Amino acid sequence: MEITMREWVMNFADVIMRVPPLFVIDELLRISPGFSGDNSEMEKISDNFTMMNVSDSFIGVIASASSEPFLQHLSLNSYQIYFMTAFKVIACCLGCIASLCMFMHFTKHLVIVYLYLISVGVIFISYWSNVSTIKAIIAYLNAHEGLTCILEDVLSLNLKELLQYGPGLLVIQNYILQCLLSGIFCYIHLAPRHPLIQKLIVISFMAPSILGIHPLSTFILHHTPVLATLLPLGVCKFIIWYHGMSILKTIYMGYQHVRNFIRNYGLSALAESEWNRLNVPCVLRTFWLLRVLEQVIQIMGNHYQEDTFTYYLMLRTLLVNGCETLTSLLGMTSIISLICHYIGTFFRWVLLTADEDDKNMGTVSAILFYILALQTGLTSLDREKRLLRLYRNFCLLFTAILHFVHNTVNPLLMSLSASHNPALHRHLRALAVCTFLIFFPTSLLIFLWSHFTISTWMLAVSVFSIEVIVKVIVSLSIYFLFLFDAYRSIFWEQLDDCVYIIRSFGNTVEFAFGVILFFNGLWILIFESGGAIRAVMMCIHAYFNIYCEATAGWNIFMKRRAAVNKINSLPEANAEQLRRLNDVCAICYQEMQSAKITKCSHFFHGVCLRKWLYVQDRCPLCHDILYKVENKNKTDTRQEENEPENPPVEEIQENNSRRGNRELD
Repeated sequence: MEITMREWVMNFADVIMRVPPLFVIDELLRISPGFSGDNSEMEKISDNFTMMNVSDSFIGVIASASSEPFLQHLSLNSYQIYFMTAFKVIACCLGCIASLCMFMHFTKHLVIVYLYLISVGVIFISYWSNVSTIKAIIAYLNAHEGLTCILEDVLSLNLKELLQYGPGLLVIQNYILQCLLSGIFCYIHLAPRHPLIQKLIVISFMAPSILGIHPLSTFILHHTPVLATLLPLGVCKFIIWYHGMSILKTIYMGYQHVRNFIRNYGLSALAESEWNRLNVPCVLRTFWLLRVLEQVIQIMGNHYQEDTFTYYLMLRTLLVNGCETLTSLLGMTSIISLICHYIGTFFRWVLLTADEDDKNMGTVSAILFYILALQTGLTSLDREKRLLRLYRNFCLLFTAILHFVHNTVNPLLMSLSASHNPALHRHLRALAVCTFLIFFPTSLLIFLWSHFTISTWMLAVSVFSIEVIVKVIVSLSIYFLFLFDAYRSIFWEQLDDCVYIIRSFGNTVEFAFGVILFFNGLWILIFESGGAIRAVMMCIHAYFNIYCEATAGWNIFMKRRAAVNKINSLPEANAEQLRRLNDVCAICYQEMQSAKITKCSHFFHGVCLRKWLYVQDRCPLCHDILYKVENKNKTDTRQEENEPENPPVEEIQENNSRRGNRELD
């Protein structure tokens, strides 16, 4: 569905309006929650508090006269430090909550908030401009003792000195700026628009510039910028009061909407709906790119002329600064998600496969990278360690991407080999991707082991790389077995056993590597870097990748062994019976060179019947019980009494004809 220009502009504006709250949160997260334990810093802070607070100084002097003057003074300063730390933490938390609330507003409410903030910002800009102009006027008047006002120079046509050496040009610029600001304020403020108030607002903005050129005292001129802001600030305060009830009503309606949505659809549905409504990935990407652009401008402006400046150092600085807070880390994660999505799209284009929304490589890669960053404490590390840890996380992420690519190419290999697909170019594309999945991890292992010493990180990367190589070799082996079987003219009964052995080998290697990674993570948790997130991830890994895989593998092995025992208990058809029967297996519709005979006198391939027994214990044709779990001696006796060694061919043909009639029906 094509997006119109208007929809594109509205989506872009919605994304841009949600970026500033993220910058506010990012700046708040950069603030240290407390003070370090350095004595010099403590003394400086104590001195500042003492200079700012006279009463505390007096108490400190009284405490110095006691028997423990230094300890009492230190206790007082520590209390002040703890109080300021708590105040700073609370202020940062409130700022983050307010920014998050603004980020989650609906678009129409977000526009109203921005209009109000712009109107308040216009007032401050007007005040700063008026203050600068009045200061220049007062300085000019003080420099010319005989001059009482600027209007004298204007009336005496002394314009050259006024414009070149006086504040004349600044006054003209302030006139123009105040006209522009007053027009903006009158147009966007949310209070009721009465004609008289609109005119008074314009006069209020222009008042300092008008009064500055008249013969007034310095005291009055000094306070005109403050007086000029009273009416606009009053209008802004009136807006809050006037719309107070509607604001509270909107908040309450939002709360009711969230409660009803969770009650009807659940919390996960609400999170997904809000994620799509807010367009979070695009907002995070825009925030991170603007943040990086700001830092590039600063670096280029400050260090471009230096001899030590290189683009590599700038790239390192951007990477380090790009993950220093949780907000910036989310932005980097969104960028990585987009890159991994395009990597997955490229490989799907190479393999000529459809886009799989349910297995989005970008989403899974982003979650993996963010979990790696959290469990390694990326944001809390110093700059050099953070850069090194970031490189290692990128390496681990890329090995995980190789596994995702294998998950894409493996079903294609199986379908190409089993469906007799004659398209040679599709086979070559799949084999080329498999060659890359073998060659690249091998090259990566050679490079890493030749340049780095052994460590827990190296062990993890090596395990992931070897695991993807083993998985690709297993997939290629099964692919060639299926391809070989597809061009055989007779049924190959040993194919299932060969495939089972190869897959068992691959699963065993993956299980062993999972155990190795668990003990590797346990070593990191105990001796290197602990943390609750790493402990939780280890528990998840132990349950899903070790316990569940071991249970599933053991269940498959037991089912297969039970099926083999059941099949071995059935008699084998001899060559004479197969010749006289001259029929195909009712399960695979292939000719029978060998067969097993059931209690109901039906012939099947032993391999096909074993696969059937994975599902149920009844005959595929007549649904009679094939095997009953009883005592071994009783089973052997019943087989000797009830099962003839050579069932009559007439009965077999009758059963097969009955089977054919049932299939026709």
